Amino acid sequence: MLLTLATVAVFGAVDVVQAENWGQWRGPRFDGSSTEKNLPTEFGVDQNVAWKFPLPGPSAGTPVVWDDRVFVSSADLENETLKAYCLDRKSGQLLWERTIGQGIAHDTRSNYAAPSPATDGETVIFFYGNGQMLAFDFDGKELWSKNVGPFAFQWTFSTSPVLYDGKLYLQVLQRDTPVNGRGGKENPSYLLALEPKTGDELWRVLRPSKAQAESLEAFNTPMPYEYNGRKQILIAGGDALTGHNPETGEELWRWGTWNPQRIGHWRLVPSPIAGDGVVLACAPKKEPIFALPVDKSGLLNDDAILWDSEGERPISSDVPTPAFYDGDFFVLSDVSKSLSRVEARTGKVKWTVDTPGRAKYEASPLAGDGKIYALNFDGEAAVFDAGTGKLLQVNALDKPTQGSVRSSIIASQEQLFIRTTTMLYCIGK
Repeated sequence: MLLTLATVAVFGAVDVVQAENWGQWRGPRFDGSSTEKNLPTEFGVDQNVAWKFPLPGPSAGTPVVWDDRVFVSSADLENETLKAYCLDRKSGQLLWERTIGQGIAHDTRSNYAAPSPATDGETVIFFYGNGQMLAFDFDGKELWSKNVGPFAFQWTFSTSPVLYDGKLYLQVLQRDTPVNGRGGKENPSYLLALEPKTGDELWRVLRPSKAQAESLEAFNTPMPYEYNGRKQILIAGGDALTGHNPETGEELWRWGTWNPQRIGHWRLVPSPIAGDGVVLACAPKKEPIFALPVDKSGLLNDDAILWDSEGERPISSDVPTPAFYDGDFFVLSDVSKSLSRVEARTGKVKWTVDTPGRAKYEASPLAGDGKIYALNFDGEAAVFDAGTGKLLQVNALDKPTQGSVRSSIIASQEQLFIRTTTMLYCIGK
C-alpha cells in the first residue's frame, strides 16, 4: 500500500492522518479501490469544488496523484499537439507543462492522450498512443524519451504504463499484419519491461496468440497482483488470459478461450482485475465474465473456471474494468446499463441496479469509503452505496463539448479527481 503520513498537532496531542497516493490508472492496488475516508457524495460544477483546471482537449486517461502533485495528459485540439501537465494538488496551480509532438489522433473515437500517466513518487511516466514515452522528475526535467511504436491497431492504442516493484511495464497486444496502413511488416505482441529512471530495456517477451484479425487487439492495461507470496503480471487479450513472472516476463499460466470459433472482431477493452485469489476476464460483445484462480500453472482448460456470469440477466462488460473492494467485485456494465456486486470466489450476485440517466457509462468505477462512483458520457457522476447498491446521488458536471466523457474518477488525499472533456475537477476540501 502506498501511503503518505501527515502529522497534525492538536491541543498538544499528535493525530496521524493517513492519505493514500493514486500513482497509476487503477490505483495503488491495481483494482480501482481506495482506502480514503470522507470522500464527497454531493458535488457539482461549483459545489464542493476545491479547484478546477481547464484542459485543451478530451482524453480517456485519468490524472494520477502523489502527495501534492497531480499529473495529467491531454490532447490540445486547437494546436493539434499532445500535452503533459503537473499541477499543485492544494491549489490547482500549473507547476509545469510540456508539449509532446505534433498530431493527436488517427481516428474519431479516441486520441493519443488516452493512456494515463504513472508515477512512483520520484519519476513520472507519460505514454501516448502514437508510441511516444517520456519520463520526467517532479520538477519537470526530462529524464529520457523514446518511441516504442509503430503499432498495428485498427483504432487508437490506449494501454497505460504500469510501475511495479521497480520496473516499468507496457503491453502491446496487436495485429500480426498491418491494418489501415499502420504497423510494420511483422507485428508481434509482447510484454515489455523498462528501467524507469533511464528507459533502458530490461526484457521483451513475446506473447503468442491464436486469435484472428481484430481479436488480436487489446486496448487494456496489464495488472500486477500478488497472492500467497506469488507475484504476477496479469494480461487479457488475444482470446487468452495469462499470468507472467514480473522478474522475467515468463508466462506462468494461460487460459482461453472465450472465443472458441475465433471470431475476428472481438477486440478487448477491459483489463483483468484480481482479488481474493481470483482474476476476472471480461469477454467482449455482451459475452460473459469468466473467473479463474491465479495460483495455477501451465495451460489451463475450462475445468479451471471458478464461475462465469451467464444467467437470466448476464453480467457483462465490453469497456469498463471492474473494481475489487470489500471482498467483492463491482462490475459496471455498459452493455446492460447496470452495476453489480459479485462475490469473488463464487460469482454470487449480491445485488444489481440500473445505472441512472440516458448516457452510456464506459469509464471504470471507483470504489472507496463505502461507495461506488461511476461517470457517464454526459459528465454525470453517479454515487452508489457499496453495501446495498442504493443510488445516493447523481452529480452533474460541465456538459461535454468535445466528444464524450470517458475518464475514470480517482481518489487521493480525501479528494476526488474528475476529468471531463474540458476540465479537471478537484472535489472536496
